Amino acid sequence: MFFTCQAGFQDLLADELAARGFAVGERGGDWVVATPADAAGETAGALDLAFPHGWMPSPREFAGESVNALAQGLADAFLEQLRGERVEGPWPCLFSFPAEVVGLGRRVSAVEKAFEERVRARLSRVARLAKPDLPRSVGLQRGWRVHFVDFRRAFAAREFWTNGAHRMADDERAPSRSYLKVEEAYLLAGREPAEGETVVDLGAAPGGWSYSAAKRGARVLALDNGPLKGGALDHPQIEHRREDAFGFRPAEGEVFDWLFCDLVEDPHHVLENLVGPWLVNRWCRRFVVNLKFGRVDPVAFLQELRSPEGLLAKRAPGARIRHLFHDREEFTVVGEVAP
Repeated sequence: MFFTCQAGFQDLLADELAARGFAVGERGGDWVVATPADAAGETAGALDLAFPHGWMPSPREFAGESVNALAQGLADAFLEQLRGERVEGPWPCLFSFPAEVVGLGRRVSAVEKAFEERVRARLSRVARLAKPDLPRSVGLQRGWRVHFVDFRRAFAAREFWTNGAHRMADDERAPSRSYLKVEEAYLLAGREPAEGETVVDLGAAPGGWSYSAAKRGARVLALDNGPLKGGALDHPQIEHRREDAFGFRPAEGEVFDWLFCDLVEDPHHVLENLVGPWLVNRWCRRFVVNLKFGRVDPVAFLQELRSPEGLLAKRAPGARIRHLFHDREEFTVVGEVAP
């Protein structure tokens, strides 16, 4: 199987795969090749992994010395797999590469263009339906996914899995870069705050997450001793209270639709002493939480989060833990509190 991740996190991806019983092979700046211990029993849909942005369950490796050789090999394979299949709507056609390899982007662009020309010459209607955009949904996709590992080699597959990571568009009124993280988390959660819903943002300043919910019409209670900025400052949908997030408790019987939390604190402290009481007491219905792993063992921490005896398994079964496109040394956790 061929896995991709955020650039520079391939070693942590490899460690996560090894901890799950994969035999890890070659790796590069944003990719890892690995084989499950039980190839017959491991399916793309059964995987619950944090570090991959996506993977190809059954990739083919392509090699070529020239742009034309690579493009021809990829086009021949794609057209062969398409034989007998009728394409009725748009399909994803994605070419990517490790950004740190100088000059590789130009090479990949040239191969992509030559590939498109060859497909158009054979099946012009199918070529017109190709979309160079990553699907926003989580799950198995059908199209054509190509990832170059160097100037002469690429892995490709007709089917590939998307794991929730997606680059988001910025908003000039957003107070901070963290705004992008919660926007991306909505895709992972499969929903976003709606007009009239309530949100509590624990440790809100400077207000990126609060602003994200408020611009959708949600009513936000932002808790932080620090100031709000940008679009969050004096927003009519945001009530800012200068309080410590750890000491706040909702009124009796009050339940928020959403809990937000993105604090630069020890992740165990945040989980046990802040998020934990909210889930145990069901003070919220769903949540988006970022947990910083810079000072802990990330893979060991993942195992704690996924433990059958842990908080998430007991209070929010089905919660998703991911290292997303806009995350740094942190995990995004989304889920719904069990009734």
